[in-house]
Amino acid sequence: MKNIILVGKPNSGKSLLFNQLTGMRQKVANFPGVTVELKSGKFDQYQLVDFPGTYSLKSLSRDEELAIEKLHEAMHSDDTALIVCNLDATRLERSLVFGLQVRDLALEHNKGVIFALNMIDEVQRFGHEIDTVELAKDLGCAVYAMSAKTLIGLHEFKTGLIAAAKHPQDFIPIKSADAPRPVLEISRELSSRYGLKADVVLRKQNRIDDFLLNNMLGGLIFLLIMFLLFQSIFTWASPLMDAVEMAVSETAIFVTSFLPAGAINDFVTDAMFGGVGSFLVFVPQIMVLTFVIGLLEDSGYLARAALICHKPLSYFGLSGRSFIPYLSGHACAIPAIMAARTIESPRKRLITMMTIPLMSCSARLPVYALLIAVLIPDTQYLGGLLNLQGITFFILYFIGIVTALLVSTLLNKLTDLDKDKAEMPFILELPTYRLPHWKPLIHRVLTSAKQFIRRAAPVIFVVSVVIWVLGYFPQNGELQSSYLAMIGHYIEPIFAPLGLDWRYGVAILVSFLAREVFVGALGTLFGIESADENIAGLAANIEQDGLALGAGIGLMLFYVVALQCVATVATIKGETGSRKIAWGLFVGYGLLAYVLAWIAASLI
Repeated sequence: MKNIILVGKPNSGKSLLFNQLTGMRQKVANFPGVTVELKSGKFDQYQLVDFPGTYSLKSLSRDEELAIEKLHEAMHSDDTALIVCNLDATRLERSLVFGLQVRDLALEHNKGVIFALNMIDEVQRFGHEIDTVELAKDLGCAVYAMSAKTLIGLHEFKTGLIAAAKHPQDFIPIKSADAPRPVLEISRELSSRYGLKADVVLRKQNRIDDFLLNNMLGGLIFLLIMFLLFQSIFTWASPLMDAVEMAVSETAIFVTSFLPAGAINDFVTDAMFGGVGSFLVFVPQIMVLTFVIGLLEDSGYLARAALICHKPLSYFGLSGRSFIPYLSGHACAIPAIMAARTIESPRKRLITMMTIPLMSCSARLPVYALLIAVLIPDTQYLGGLLNLQGITFFILYFIGIVTALLVSTLLNKLTDLDKDKAEMPFILELPTYRLPHWKPLIHRVLTSAKQFIRRAAPVIFVVSVVIWVLGYFPQNGELQSSYLAMIGHYIEPIFAPLGLDWRYGVAILVSFLAREVFVGALGTLFGIESADENIAGLAANIEQDGLALGAGIGLMLFYVVALQCVATVATIKGETGSRKIAWGLFVGYGLLAYVLAWIAASLI
């Protein structure tokens, strides 16, 4: 199968175009460098490959270096049928800088090229028209005006793309007879002739930026948005969580009513619904987190947030570009660590990757939600818009961020890598404000839930089965006389200083496979011990058991700091090329988490 290569600068609608052409739902983010891997999907009889957004063939980051390296490989490959260069019609000059470089490279390798003039709907909104026929003559390549968002011109583009892929030799760029000129000069001239005037595009954007980036208000607005982000995880998800908990409980009662009393009934009740069911209750919070971050990404605010954060983060040895990996880390540390490739400075990139695990990822959400529900009363403020549990959620996330910044400061002092070299200036393109494209956003939310369940549920199921077998036998449900109790009492001295008994010790140990296993493990343990209680009501069972406030807060702090994810350790090793750094972080964060938990249990 021949390949069609899709390239373009960041924030040009390229990823959305890829989605429209392939039917796949790749993440669309309105910030440079979020897409850090090659994505592919089938279009007609071709393989469409989406390359990371790039500003120039001269790389400034590892992300761009990867894209440029793969682009050169594609140009040399006989499997490459065509190059599609995506242009931002609202910012033609910047798009053409890279577009012209790609055109010249394709001409050098006798590859066909067509240009997708994307976001034409934005241009039309300003009452402007672009003469694509004349622009195509000047570029020496076919140009199709279209909008991947509103689908204007998409059918014509698809038709032209298929024709070009079938006969690529007819779309090799026409070499200009004029004397060679600098790319920047040509792009500026073409933009002046065909594109929107910069002041037209920037007028509305600047009015909004004057408010959001105000020296006095900008920081406060940013903090308010971040607070509402984490508050929403608890308040907005609560109705869905209640519905899921009720559904799990009712399903458990219905299913077990058909089973005879005995080991099979106990297994389904305790391991299936007590373990896996307890974990499913917290999936709505993952969906809310993904939805809110998606809104910030697609609207264009994240780039502004990176700009706001650059100066404060620089005090800790970081860059404004560290903000995006940090925020992404609240969903999952693995893509966030990979997103750190966009940071130009090797030292800042390394520090960012080493501190991302301190961001509270979605796997911690079930743990936080469970412990907060047990320890913190549901006190309402401002007519229910805020509550004490949501505020506690924000505090836990805030502690993780502060810890990351303190560790960054320490690493900045200890890391000599590239420290004496002159730092490149912080340059960031501010995308235009746009309404999110709702269909991909909703699909992204649903996909995040599916992926989280697919990744976590098998591990939780296996752990729940193992814990149930060890906890049920040899006395058929007498937990205190079980094999698991013997193991738990053996390791209990490690966790006794934290105010936790052997059940929590077992749950903590198995959660080093994946943090979210903690909830499933406790669900199984309390299911065996409290078989007559509400099957899905794990929080109620723990509350009745009498978890001490100090021990509970210490446990939350432990999960804020500890690196309990084998996949994250492997990713850090892969990105840094150092086994010493990866396992050093695992041990270091584990010891720090234990000390913080011990202090909390001792003082509260």
